[in-house]
Amino acid sequence: MSEQSLAEEVARLKLQNSKLEKINQVLMKRVEEGGGNQDEPYAAFEHSVQLAEQVKEKTQALNDTLAQLERSNRALKQANDQANIFKQRFIDAIESISDAFVLLDNDGRIILQNSHFVNFWQKSGLKIEEGVNLNDFKALAKTRGIISQAYPGDADNSPVYKLSDNRWFQLNERRTREGGWVMLYTDITALKVAESERYEKAMAQKSKLLQNLVDNLSQGVVLISSHDQVEVWNKRFVEMSKLSTQKLRSMPYFTNLQSSTELELEPKSNTQEDHYVQTLSNGSVIEIRDHRLKNGKLIKTFTDITTRHKYAESLKKSESWLRLITDNVPAMIAYVGSDLKFQFTNQVYVDWYGWAKGELYGLELEQSRIHGDFIQLQPYVDRALKGESVSFEIEELNSAGEPAHLLKSYVPNRDSTGAVLGFFVLVRDITARRNNALALQKAHDQLELRVKERTSQLQNLNHVLQVEVEERRQAQLNLTAAKSEAEIANISKTKFLAAVSHDLLQPLNAAQLFTSSLAEQVSDIKSFSLLGSISSSLDDLENLISTLVDISKLDAGVVKADKSAFNLGELLNNLANEYQQITDQFGVELRHVSSNAIVHTDSVLLARILRNFLSNAFRYTDKGKVLLGCRRQGDTIVIQVWDNGAGIAKNQLTEIFEEFKRLKSSQTAFSNGLGLGLAIVDKISKVLGHPIQVRSTQGKGSVFSVTVPIGEMSSNHRADDKLSRVLANTDLAGRKIWLIDNDASICDAMSQLLNGWLCEVVTATSLESLKEKVGIKSDSADILIVDYHLDDDVNGLDVAIEINQNRESDLPILMITANYSEELKTKAKKRGILLLNKPVKPMKLKTSILYLLK
Repeated sequence: MSEQSLAEEVARLKLQNSKLEKINQVLMKRVEEGGGNQDEPYAAFEHSVQLAEQVKEKTQALNDTLAQLERSNRALKQANDQANIFKQRFIDAIESISDAFVLLDNDGRIILQNSHFVNFWQKSGLKIEEGVNLNDFKALAKTRGIISQAYPGDADNSPVYKLSDNRWFQLNERRTREGGWVMLYTDITALKVAESERYEKAMAQKSKLLQNLVDNLSQGVVLISSHDQVEVWNKRFVEMSKLSTQKLRSMPYFTNLQSSTELELEPKSNTQEDHYVQTLSNGSVIEIRDHRLKNGKLIKTFTDITTRHKYAESLKKSESWLRLITDNVPAMIAYVGSDLKFQFTNQVYVDWYGWAKGELYGLELEQSRIHGDFIQLQPYVDRALKGESVSFEIEELNSAGEPAHLLKSYVPNRDSTGAVLGFFVLVRDITARRNNALALQKAHDQLELRVKERTSQLQNLNHVLQVEVEERRQAQLNLTAAKSEAEIANISKTKFLAAVSHDLLQPLNAAQLFTSSLAEQVSDIKSFSLLGSISSSLDDLENLISTLVDISKLDAGVVKADKSAFNLGELLNNLANEYQQITDQFGVELRHVSSNAIVHTDSVLLARILRNFLSNAFRYTDKGKVLLGCRRQGDTIVIQVWDNGAGIAKNQLTEIFEEFKRLKSSQTAFSNGLGLGLAIVDKISKVLGHPIQVRSTQGKGSVFSVTVPIGEMSSNHRADDKLSRVLANTDLAGRKIWLIDNDASICDAMSQLLNGWLCEVVTATSLESLKEKVGIKSDSADILIVDYHLDDDVNGLDVAIEINQNRESDLPILMITANYSEELKTKAKKRGILLLNKPVKPMKLKTSILYLLK
């Protein structure tokens, strides 16, 4: 029971006891005053005894209650003493806490606080005492600026406050059972200062690391503020801009720095690209990128991409050449990646399928099938992606919707690990070939039908048919035998021409080398002109031999055109000057119409056609006129040779292009011709794809013409001319050259030519002869020139290998031969030997020597 309950109980009992005493006195008084009834005193006495018993009981109960009350008072006093002791201990405990402590009731009023809490707010000038509402106190502190910053807490962290005197405290609070609050204010100023110092130190360390990182970047980096001021830079930027660190610090605004550097510092507007390329005066190419930050600042990076730029230009040039080559190949070419998307197509491909240029790039193969079904291609595509090369025929519609038959080949492209990266596509239109085959099959079927009909009609004349069949069989045997003999003769002719041409090229090569060597020593104009005529004659002889060789090659189908763009006027001027020298000999007046047209063809094969035209015009024009000129027709140039000679009969216009067919000449010159000129013209025109036309009227003259396509001059042509001029002036003085050739005239001619270039030359007709003149193992030399065909079945390839095997360091090898076989070219290439075919032009010889020496 509480102290108050006990006091109330004691007061109630005292009041009850007082009432009982009054009742007892009243009863006693009645007994004393009553006397009328004898029994009444006894009854009164008896009643008083009962009352006395009751009073005794009540008194006993009152005493028990008073004793209990006393005990309760003692217990209450003891409890109060313990509560006071506990309260004092609690006060001592909260005073011993280093943190500021405060106890609040459920309304936020202060019940109890320690001195630390009072001292904590002492400097604030606010009164802290019991009964003050802490929420009002906080609002007043914030209003007066005592609390400068407040950081609300969350589930994991307690609230933190910063005071105006730079002190920090952290608030920890907890609810009591009665709904109040227990709060601890911890002073974390020292912790915050230490944390700030650590943070600043860490930031300084990070800044240092960041600066070191930026300084070690290969890029130049600069940070420009929103006020166009250079704030941060690295060493690479200083090197690239050639701006000193002192200048960057003393003149930080880029408007002041721009005049002192080539680098573009001015930030570009937001509408422009964020990266661009700048070329400096020293040839360096710099890529500049602008990186804008949210705070208005700008980071500019400067990357030296000179090497990458040159490589990209080289790739672009290579791609241009590849595009030029593939676009002029008469076949459809494409490349499809493993994702079945187009990565390359040539012009023929897109034209055939009717796509615009560039539309197929990145397009899937299935999506490109406008006029065809991809399902037909799917099996072949799957096989190609598995690494199998496949070829197949398929019928498709072209861009005009016309059916065409195509021969397609898929060739897989593998990487170094063997994985398929994609496949190349080669498509050829074989519609004409297939139609011809179908027409041939139809003709064959019709022929069989006609034979059957003929057989049916001649059944009654069987004996006549048998005789006729026998005669035809015999005629067929004779025809087969004649054809075999003709083929054998033709093969023999080809082999003979190939063998004879090799033997003829040897003295021709020597003669050309002699004239070239003599031309460098002769200064007299007349003699030099004579040498020019000799050289031209040797060139004609070379062309004649080459013609014999080419006839065999043309028959074998191995002659290929090497087309390029060149100035047609230079070729026509050379031909006119060449044939102008023999006009007096034939009594012919040669006129020449110059031209600056650029054509695209093989200049050597075209020159051979025109020489044959001019030779025939001179041969069949008796004291007349010959005109060499050209005219443009659309995208082609028609080159014509006119004469007013004897002319050609109409029935002979076709025969003149057959081999060994000659018309009666009115001149004695060229009388030893073989009748191969126009036959070669006809074969070469087919190789070049240039049509030949001839018009003639007997007694009035003829006009021969060839049509060639117009071309565009490339930069490589100018580069080749420049290279020729540079090589022509290159000095070979003092170079030691060993020469082995079994032809003594070749050795003599080469020696004179090389001595004219101030080289030191040692010639020999065999390896043994060279060993007698020099020490192969020990003597120094710069280059070895060797012929392939030597005496006693010895070849120059084995000789060159043996010489280098006996030396500590290999000599560069230049092999000269009239052997045009691919096998020899492959062997020489594997051995690192440079191969030249006879006859060798001096400029080509000099260029090859310089190439090996460098």
